[in-house]
Amino acid sequence: MITRTVGVLLAILASLTLMTAASASSAPGTTTDHPSAAPVVIGHRGAAGYRPEHTLASYELAARLGADFIEPDLVSTEDGVLVARHEPEISQTTDVAQHPEFTGRKTTKVIDGQPVTGWFTEDFTLAELKTLRAVERIPAIRPRNTLYNGRYEIPTFGEVIALRQRLSKELGREVGIYPETKHPSYFRSIGLPLEPPLVEALNRAGLNRPGAPVFVQSFEVANLQALHSQLRVPLIQLIDSTGAPADFVAVGDTRTYDDLLTPAGLAAIADYAAGIGPAKDRIVPRDAAGFSQQPTSLVPDAHAAGLLVHPFTFRNENQFLPAEARSSADPNAYGDAFAEYQQYYGLGVDGVFSDMPDTAVAARTESLPAQRGAA
Repeated sequence: MITRTVGVLLAILASLTLMTAASASSAPGTTTDHPSAAPVVIGHRGAAGYRPEHTLASYELAARLGADFIEPDLVSTEDGVLVARHEPEISQTTDVAQHPEFTGRKTTKVIDGQPVTGWFTEDFTLAELKTLRAVERIPAIRPRNTLYNGRYEIPTFGEVIALRQRLSKELGREVGIYPETKHPSYFRSIGLPLEPPLVEALNRAGLNRPGAPVFVQSFEVANLQALHSQLRVPLIQLIDSTGAPADFVAVGDTRTYDDLLTPAGLAAIADYAAGIGPAKDRIVPRDAAGFSQQPTSLVPDAHAAGLLVHPFTFRNENQFLPAEARSSADPNAYGDAFAEYQQYYGLGVDGVFSDMPDTAVAARTESLPAQRGAA
């Protein structure tokens, strides 16, 4: 018990050190009110465990459930407006297939080297997209969320920022935003770069400044490097479980995400970003049967390079949990998500992306002594 308590305290000290380093370098991005700079909770696509993802209702619920940040994925419309969708292809997240007036827009495109068939945001004006309604992306896993199908519009990034401002006033604390640029090389290739309207929106909202409650993230490298000279908020380099950044592949660069996690790779990331957002199996791998293995050294390695660590994605359903935390053979039943959060918090991560931010917040309160004392 004493050993575990010391470990938790060391994790808190490590988090505090990294938050201070990030603040001193470019922009802190962690101005929320949770005590002792505890790990931030990022509402992944809002509260995607309870509402159709990337809707204002999902983002608002995430904030009301205690999320420190809400996370919109950004793609572009035909007329260059940033909207929140997980992918530019929208057949799984909207009712577009039920609109006969748009039947002829179904097509096949190649995005990041992969053929994709469906309807794409860049083929619709904002006015046209506003006639669609969001639906649950994974109804077989989250059938209760289908209750809300057809109730919500596709929000613009500007509307997400306005919601953040309203909720910050109403809740009496800063609600941060954590936008991701989706497929930036692809959108640049079709003449709809994501970065200029992103920078413009943050400037217009007064959020492109040190101390603003903002992180900007990407799975690609070059666009973050370019944004480093344009933004005064911290950037996060996302790291997938496998593969390579799409911009590397496009130009024949043979480096992979594995290479980015070497000491030299992490040092290079630290030149333009404040942290990394790795897939959580980069921190705690799983064997073929789904059981957790020994943690890797990624968290201390990243901290040694001066980088924050925000792993993704935490979900309560058995199929997303390690085998030892599953409650039954039902893949959609909830398992012991608290055990998984507590392991990662104990390893010293600086934040978590969660579909169920209330669970992440509750687990943080239980895991960290400073949180328990403030509750």
